[in-house]
Amino acid sequence: MNTFPVLRFSDRITCLPIIHGSGDCAVEVRRFLLTHPCDCLAVPLPPSFQTGVERAIEFLPTISLVVQPEPQTFAAQEWTPESDVTGADEDDDDEIPSASYVPIDPCQGVVAALRMAMQERIPRAFIDRETARFEVLTAHLPDPYALKQVRPDRFAAALLPSIPRLPAGQPQDRAVTMAARLRELEERYESIVFVCSIMDWPWIRDAYMDRAQPPVAEEDVEETAIYAADPKTLLFLLGELPYITGLYERARNELDDDENLSVDGVKAMLLAARDRYQDDLGQRARKISPKLLRTYFQYVRNLSLIDRQFTPDLYTLITAARQIAGDQFAIHLAETAGEYPFVGAIPYPTVQLGKRRARFPDESLAELKCRLPGRAISWRTCRLQPKPPKPSQEEWQMRWNPFHQCSWPLEDLAIEKFRTHVKDVALALLGTDLARSEKFSASMKDGLDIRETLRNWHTGDLYVKVLPPSRGALDCVVMLFDSPADPREYPWRVTWHAEHHDESTLALFATEYRGNMVGPGIGQATYGGALFLFPPRAVPDIWHDPRFDYVDTLEERLLAAACQHARERHIAILSAAPPGPAWRQIARRYGKKLLHVPLGKFSQETVQQLRMFHVLNGTKVRSYAAEFIRKA
Repeated sequence: MNTFPVLRFSDRITCLPIIHGSGDCAVEVRRFLLTHPCDCLAVPLPPSFQTGVERAIEFLPTISLVVQPEPQTFAAQEWTPESDVTGADEDDDDEIPSASYVPIDPCQGVVAALRMAMQERIPRAFIDRETARFEVLTAHLPDPYALKQVRPDRFAAALLPSIPRLPAGQPQDRAVTMAARLRELEERYESIVFVCSIMDWPWIRDAYMDRAQPPVAEEDVEETAIYAADPKTLLFLLGELPYITGLYERARNELDDDENLSVDGVKAMLLAARDRYQDDLGQRARKISPKLLRTYFQYVRNLSLIDRQFTPDLYTLITAARQIAGDQFAIHLAETAGEYPFVGAIPYPTVQLGKRRARFPDESLAELKCRLPGRAISWRTCRLQPKPPKPSQEEWQMRWNPFHQCSWPLEDLAIEKFRTHVKDVALALLGTDLARSEKFSASMKDGLDIRETLRNWHTGDLYVKVLPPSRGALDCVVMLFDSPADPREYPWRVTWHAEHHDESTLALFATEYRGNMVGPGIGQATYGGALFLFPPRAVPDIWHDPRFDYVDTLEERLLAAACQHARERHIAILSAAPPGPAWRQIARRYGKKLLHVPLGKFSQETVQQLRMFHVLNGTKVRSYAAEFIRKA
C-alpha cells in the first residue's frame, strides 16, 4: 500500500476518497481493492445499517434501498384565538416524516466495495456514528471522469484546497467517531481500506492524527427496513442513469470492459433511443443519420463544457435531443434513459421514489435523506410535447366534423417556399442545354470554362462559358416523395384550392390524418406525393376526374393532371429516380416536357419535415393549434 502515501493514515490504514453515486468511482474502487488486498473494509455507514445493507446487496442487480425512519419533531405553539380561524394547527398535521436511506446502487462506490468484500469473505466494518436525524452535506464536485487519466491520490490532493471544513455539530462528531473506530480496527487488523466521501477524508484524517475523542453517548435509532425500488422511479435513486447502470451490470455479468461506460454508455443509450423512435413513428420519424448524431454529440459536448463537466447529465442530453431532432426523439431518449433491464422480484415491499420524497406501500409519504450523498443536484424544467394517449385520440376522432378541414398556415408557407426553390432549380436546368463555350476576347462572360481551356491548352487560348437566359416558365411542380407508392399506405387523396393568391392549388395523396390525432381537431398526415399549380386556379378534383382513369398508379394520376392543367410547356418533377418511359409517354400525350429535379439534391432531414403536415378541423382550430403541433 505504499503506492499512495497521501491516502495513508498509518501503515495499516489506507483511505480511498470517492464521489458517491459515480460509475467511474465504482470502477476505481474495484481496481483499488484488486491491486491493494486488505483484511478489513471500513465504510462510512453506522452499524445499524450493516445487516440490512448486506442483505440487500445479495439481491443485486435488483435495485433496493435500506431505510431508517427518523423521529418526528412536534413544535409547541402557543394557542391564540386567531389560530382557530387561520387553521394554523392544520399545518402541523400535514408535516411529512423524514427518513434516511442507503441506495443499493451498483454504481455506488461504497456498495461496490461491500459487494466485492462479501464475495471475497473480507470482514466489513460500519464505523459511522449512529444519528437519529441525519444531516446531509452536498457540494459541487468535479466530474469523476478525470479518474481515467488521474490517479486517485492526485485527484484527491487536487481537491484538497477547495474542500470546506465540516460544520460543527453532527458532521464533526461523525468524523471524530469514524477516526476513533479506525484506531480500534487498527489493533485487530493488519491491512484496512477505508472508503469514504472525498468531502470527509481530510477531516477524518485530522481527527485520526489528533487522536480526538468522540462524544461518548450515541443516539438511539430506529430499526432499518429493506424496500424494493419501483423500476419506473429509479431516476430519483441511482447516481447514474438507470440505462447506464444497467450497462455496468451487464458488463459485470459478461466479464466485459466497463472502463469507459460513462461516455460509451451515452452513445449506446442514444442508439437504442433512435431505434425505438424509428420503430414507433415509422415514416414520420426524422432520419437520425450519422452526420446528425455527430452534430448532436458536438452540441452535448459544448453544453457539458459550459457546465464545467466532462460527461453530460440527463437535462443536457434531453435539451440537445429536443433542439437537434425534435420533441418526440427527446421523449424516447428520456424513456430509454429511465429503463433498467435487471428488474426482479425480491421479498420486500416496493416504494415509489420522487424528488427527495418516497411513497411507501401504506400510501404514506416521507422526506428522504441519502446516507451516501454525491454531487449536488439541480432540478431544471424541460418542456416536451408528449404523444396524446389513445383514449384522447379516439375521442378526438369521434368529434371530427367531416365537412370542415383546412391546413396549418406555417406549414403552407414552408411547402410553398420549397415549391419555389424546386421551380428555380428546374428553371436552371432548363437553360443548361443551351450553354456553350467561346474563346475569350474581352469579357469573362459567365466564368472560365476549365474543361474547354484544358482541352485547348496547346493553343494557349482561354475559353469562357456563355449561359443564355432560360426560355420559358414553370407554373406546375410535381413532388413525388415516395415512389412507387403503395395505395394502401396513402388512402387519403384530396384536391385543395388556395385561400389567397400566394398559395398554390394543391392536389395530394397522403396517409390518413385521422389515424394520428395530435390534438382536438388536429390530425397529422404524411405526403406521398403532391401537385402544385401556381398561380392558383380552380380545377376539378383530380381524384374523381374521369379523364385520368386510364392511368394505373397514384404518381401517374398526379402527372396526368399536371399535364392537363399546366399552361406552360415544361413541368418540374421532383423524385428520387428520373422519369421512366411510362411517365414520359404521358407527357408526350399532352405535348409537355418533364424537367427532373433529383430528390437527393435536398437535405433528407428537411424533406422529411416538409412531408409531415397537419389537417385542422376548420379555421377556428388555428387559434390553439400551436399548443399541440410539434414536429417529430
